[in-house]
Amino acid sequence: MSFVMGTLINRRFLILFGVWIFACSGIKAQGILTLKACYDHAAEKSALAAEKKSWADIWELKDKNLLKSWLPTLDANGTILYNSSVVDISDMLGSLPIPGIADLIKPLPNEQYRITVDINQMIYDGGMIKSTRALEKADLRINEKQTETDLYKLRSQINGYYFNLLLLDRQKDLLNNYLELINRRISSLESARESGVIINSDIDVMTSEKIKLEQQITENKIRKESLLKILSGVTGINIDPSVGLAIPLLQDNLPDDLSRPELQLFDLRKEQISASLDLVESKRLPRAFGYTTLGYGNPPGNNFFKDEFAPYYIIGAGIKWNIFDWNKAKNEKQILSLQNNIIETRKNDLTDNLNRLLEAKKAEIVNLESLLRTDQDLITLRKRITATAASQYENGIITATDYLHELNAEQQALINHEIHKINLAMVKIEYFNISGKEIE
Repeated sequence: MSFVMGTLINRRFLILFGVWIFACSGIKAQGILTLKACYDHAAEKSALAAEKKSWADIWELKDKNLLKSWLPTLDANGTILYNSSVVDISDMLGSLPIPGIADLIKPLPNEQYRITVDINQMIYDGGMIKSTRALEKADLRINEKQTETDLYKLRSQINGYYFNLLLLDRQKDLLNNYLELINRRISSLESARESGVIINSDIDVMTSEKIKLEQQITENKIRKESLLKILSGVTGINIDPSVGLAIPLLQDNLPDDLSRPELQLFDLRKEQISASLDLVESKRLPRAFGYTTLGYGNPPGNNFFKDEFAPYYIIGAGIKWNIFDWNKAKNEKQILSLQNNIIETRKNDLTDNLNRLLEAKKAEIVNLESLLRTDQDLITLRKRITATAASQYENGIITATDYLHELNAEQQALINHEIHKINLAMVKIEYFNISGKEIE
C-alpha cells in the first residue's frame, strides 16, 4: 500500500514539475527584453570584458615586484686574479741589523682567489618606490577606463538594432490590422458580388492590396529574424522571436552635465602625469643603503699578508645623491607639463563637441514632441476621411482605388505616429549616451 502511495506521489510531483517547467518556458518565451539588459549582456560577452581582469593581474604582479625592492638583494661572485707585480718588503727587511727577520715575512702572493656573497639593503630611496607604485596604479586605472570606453561604443551599435526591431514590431502590428480590415472588406465584396451588386474589378483591387500587404508582412518577418540574429550575436542572448522589446522610459528633465568615460579617461591621464612628476622629484633625492659581503678567499679580505684561504666579511653603509643631472629632471618636468596641456586641450575640445551634439539632440527631441502632439489630430482627421470614403464607396460615389488611397493615408498616419514615438525614445537614449548617463 505504501509503495502504491509513493508511486502516485512521485507521478504527481513529476506532473507538477513538468507544468512548472512549461510555465517557466512560456514566461521566458513571452518575456520582455530591455535595452539596459542588452547593454549589460553585450558588455559581459565582449572579449574586451576580460581585459579589465588582465590589467588588474598585470598591475598586481608589478606592484609585488616593486614592494620586493625593499627586500635585500643577494649576489654571488667569484674572482681569480694574477698580479705580475706585488709588494715584496723582504729586501728592505734584510738590511736591518736583526738576523732572520726577512725570512719571517713572505712576499705577497701573485694569485688572488675570492668567492663572495654580497647583500645590499635599501634603507631610504627618497620615495622612489612609492612614486613608482602610484604611477603603476594610475596606469591601471587608465587601462581599465580605456576598456570601459571601448565597451561604451557598443551601445550605439545596439541602439540601431534594438530600435529597428521596435519599428518592425509596430509595423507588423499595423500591417496585420490593415490586412484584417482588407480581408473583411474582400469578404463583404464577395458576398455583394454574388448578389450582382459590384463588379469583379473592385475585388481585384482589394486582392492586389491584400497581396501587397502579405508581401510587406513577409519582408517584415525576414528583416526581424535577421536583426534578432545580429542582436543575439552581439549580446549573447538567445532572443526568442516572441520576446517583446520594451520602449525605454526616460525622465523628462534631460541631464546637462557630462560624464562620458572618455572625459574620465582624460582626468586619469592628468593624474598619471601628476604621479610622473612625483617620480621625477623622488629621483633627485638622496638614497641610503647598507651592504654586507661574506667571502672566502686567498688572501682573505684585505689581509694581503696572509697567504691562505680563510673566511672574512665586510659590513658598511653608504649614501648616493646625484647632485647635478645636467637639467634632465627639469626637462622631464617640461615634457610632462606640455603633455598635460595637450590633454587639457583635447578634453575641452571633446567637451565642446559633446555639448554641440547634445544641443542637436535637444532640437530633435523638441521637433519629435511637436510632431507627436499633432499626430493624434491628424489620425483623428484621417479616420474621419476614411469613414467618409468608405460610405462613398459603398454608395458607388468613388471607386475602390479612391477608397484604398484614403485608407492608405490613414495607415501611413498611424505608422508615422509609431515612428515618431520610437524615434523620440531613440533620440533620448542617444542623448543619454552622449552625456554618459546610465539608463534604468
